[in-house]
Amino acid sequence: MTTSDANTPQSTENPGAHAAGRPVVAVIGDGQLARMMQTAAIELGQSIRLLAGAPDASAAQVCADVVLGDYRERADLDRAVAGADAVTFDHEHVPTEHLRALIDAGHSVQPGPDALVHAQDKLVMRRRLREIGAPVPPFAPIGSVADARAFAEAVHGAVCLKARRGGYDGHGVWFPDPGELPELVSRLLTEGVPLMAERKVDLVRELSAMCARTPSGEVACWPVVESVQRDGICVEAIAPAPGLPADLADQARALAERIAAELGVTGVLAVELFESRDANGRPRILVNELAMRPHNTGHWTQDGCATSQFEQHLRAVVDAPLGATDPTAAVTVMANTLGAAEEPAEPLAERFAAVWRRFPAARIHWYGKTHRPGRKLGHVNVTGADGSAAGIAATRRIAELAAGYIVDGVWADGHVERG
Repeated sequence: MTTSDANTPQSTENPGAHAAGRPVVAVIGDGQLARMMQTAAIELGQSIRLLAGAPDASAAQVCADVVLGDYRERADLDRAVAGADAVTFDHEHVPTEHLRALIDAGHSVQPGPDALVHAQDKLVMRRRLREIGAPVPPFAPIGSVADARAFAEAVHGAVCLKARRGGYDGHGVWFPDPGELPELVSRLLTEGVPLMAERKVDLVRELSAMCARTPSGEVACWPVVESVQRDGICVEAIAPAPGLPADLADQARALAERIAAELGVTGVLAVELFESRDANGRPRILVNELAMRPHNTGHWTQDGCATSQFEQHLRAVVDAPLGATDPTAAVTVMANTLGAAEEPAEPLAERFAAVWRRFPAARIHWYGKTHRPGRKLGHVNVTGADGSAAGIAATRRIAELAAGYIVDGVWADGHVERG
């Protein structure tokens, strides 16, 4: 055990939690993605051994075999992966040198460090994608104020500055005016933040193309979805992406499949895309980010697809045949529930009940986290049988109303429940 004193919580390690003859998957990371992998593992007859930072973390609440430790510590990783059939992640932050050591010790690490580094370092990812001919915005490493000024001049001031590592949900991304750029770059470099810049995209909307790939090379892609962002955070995903031309959808799926193969990704890959227009006004796509794990824009698959992203990820990492990715509804909308500025006085259970009374088909997925403003606490999935523009709008409205009531305890449309 890695404990600092007698009062430190102990791991709930439980080797008996795993069914004989079925795969054990070690999951590094204790957030909602690992939590939802556990749900899928139960149905597959698999089981999870979790490396968690705290006993009350989102995934630790529901997993029966929990190793408490730090994913940055090799000894803790060794304890968590001992005897597992595969090792996977709910985040990309495990040091690559530790992952290489696990592979050298005979463990099946999925995805491996040579793939994962492209999700850890945005500059490494951009350079590799350019090498394989994937569409990316113009970019450059930024190691000085002079670098930043030169890039800003080259792109006529349309600069998106990014931290190369660690950014998420809008953190680590800046859109400075040319006058603000030198001071911002100087400050960030002084703070030790490695930087890159890319040209700000003339954005139509954001898309997500997701696939899963096994170590033996089988690949399955889901329909491309539209991702709606607010303050850098995904608040909604609509599957399939409304009005997306068939040729662009095919291009996006093929691109995800090619990236997975070229980078050696195993498990689920999310390719976040910008939809933009070329110089002739024709729609085009550019790669924004990569995630090598289940992803927020894939949560719709839990209720709107033949195989959820969580089940598919667990199939993939143990090299089992992949499931079908056909939608089971004309449209599925996922709406995130982000913590309000203040937690409503109405208890959460009563808010859930109010949503279900009004919208019995709404599927609420909750992460077991304490309230914090802006925090991802759960999501709502709503499926619709009408894929027309009006039908999609109606399904979106239900998802937005349901998620909004869970967040605020208020119906945005003024609905009053009759007793």
